[in-house]
Parts: sequence; structure tokens; C-alpha cells
Amino acid sequence: MERKTASAPAPLGAYAAPPATANPAKPLNRDVNAVPDDYFIPGRFAGRTYIVTGCARGMGRMAAIRLCREGANVVGVDWLKDEGEAVIAGIVASGGNARFVFGDVSENVVADEMVRIAVEAFGRLDGAINNAGVMDAVFPGDPVDYASQKRLAMNPIHESSDEYWDVVMRVNATGVFKSLRAELRQMVTQGSGGSIVNVSSVAGLRGFGGTPSYVASKHAVTGLTKNAAIDYAAYGIRVNSVHMANTATPMVDRAMELVRAKVKASGAPPGIGLAKTKSLLQYEDSAGRDSTPAEQVAVMLFLLSPESSNLTGANYATDGGFSTY
Repeated sequence: MERKTASAPAPLGAYAAPPATANPAKPLNRDVNAVPDDYFIPGRFAGRTYIVTGCARGMGRMAAIRLCREGANVVGVDWLKDEGEAVIAGIVASGGNARFVFGDVSENVVADEMVRIAVEAFGRLDGAINNAGVMDAVFPGDPVDYASQKRLAMNPIHESSDEYWDVVMRVNATGVFKSLRAELRQMVTQGSGGSIVNVSSVAGLRGFGGTPSYVASKHAVTGLTKNAAIDYAAYGIRVNSVHMANTATPMVDRAMELVRAKVKASGAPPGIGLAKTKSLLQYEDSAGRDSTPAEQVAVMLFLLSPESSNLTGANYATDGGFSTY
């Protein structure tokens, strides 16, 4: 990561320009330009400390990097040890302030340790992005081998295993609960307010076929967000959640690889679970692009910032219009 020290945000490039016609077959259509990966707002989080779970890849990686570019101290947490350490080492090598905690956020010792490290290293905790999550029970560091992983993959309820249900619920629902509990204990003790963003999914706002544990766990995140917002408003602590549709991350790529492997192995079509896969913006985009981690992180950081001072208890559909139609 290149450390940005300028007093102005990185150039916006095409993002700042009017959309251009990208599809000659549809001359009235316009693509929406994505926020650049290297865009940031200098000094927005100077002196503040945040935890980012699931920091090794995708949105968590992007969030940790951009927070540090904006002046924050960051504690990154992940059970992908080598990849997580590499992200944090890159931030530190570029002049940022960051620490890494290895482990599974659904374990009390890990949730408590990430808060302990934040306070020990940086003196306080101002908030968190609880991003760690899974779509299936296959360990993210393992290659896809559907024949041996069938019981761990996504299936409709009558074909789902205990392992699939237990792992996804443990990481996504219990992991967010235990992260919130550890974070809120410290933030209440400090008495200086703060903001927390829980990363859910469009699957936490509506149903999806073939993913019962993922849908249930992300609805749990939606509920935990509302519950926490009510209980901690008196402490000046705001809690919101974000709900994305298709986003260009390794987790989504691997999930689709598992789905394709299942269809090939069974010889059966994927069914109604994939009847609708594109958001409004993705459907109308000339390349059919997914949303980007940078687009998602831009909203997460807004919700952490003082600019969102009147926002709490809300479940933001950062889904390109997926849940609108």
C-alpha cells in the first residue's frame, strides 16, 4: 500500500466525470463509474482506533487500508494468518498504524484479544467494522474440491448438513455477537461514544434459495444491529449495518465456483435460487460488473464518520438496487 500524505483526496479520475455512453447498442444507457480503489479523505479518522474483522481479503482488506490512509489506527483480525499478516505488514511498511490478531471471531479469546490489543497499542477503541463472514463451511484457505466438500457447501434445507449450518451460523451470527460484546464493553467503559458497522448482506434483508444458514445468519446480523442501536444510543454509540449484493470478492467468487461444481456433479439446474442474480445497476451496466469493495467500504467509512451523526439502527441496502425490484 502506498502511503498517501497529501492534503487533498486522491484524484477521482473517471469517477468525477459525467458517465460516458459505453454500449452502442443502447445509446441512452450510461454506466456508473465506481469510486477508485485508492480514493480516501485525508485526516478524517486521525487519532481514532478501529477494529476490522475479516481483514485478509476483499472488503475487510480494503477497509483496513483506507482507514489507515485516513489517519486511523487499525486492529485487523482474520483466521487467514499469512494473508492477514501481509495486509497489516503492508500498512505498517507504508507508515500506517496497525496491528494484527489471528483467530476466529466466534471465539471469546479472539474477540477479547482484539479489543485488548487496540487499547494496549493505541489507548482506546472508537468503533469497528464487523466484516468477518462466510457463505459456506469450507475453510476459506482451502481449494474447492466439491466431491469432498459437498456436506460443507450451500444446499437447500433438506440437503443441508449440521456442519454447514453450524459453521456459517457460528461465524456470521455468533461471531458478530461476540465481536459486538467485546467492543461495546470497552466503548461503554470509555464513555466517549463511537460507531460500529456490521457487515450483513442483501440476504439479511430478503430470502435466497439454496443458502439457508447464510440467509438466517445474515438476518441475525440485521437483528443484532437494531438491538444494539437501541441499547447503546444512550452511550453515544451508533450501530448500523450494510447489505450488499454481488461484490467482487474472493468469497463471492468461491461461492459461485462451488455452485457451478454442484450443478456439474448433480446434472440438475441450479433452480430458483439463481433466478435473479443481478442488481439494477449490474443489469444495466454494459459489462454487467459487480459492485467493488471500494464502493462498499466508502459507505462503511461514512457510517463510522461524524458525517453520519444522526444515523443509527439502520440496515443500509448497499446493493445497487437489488432489493428494489
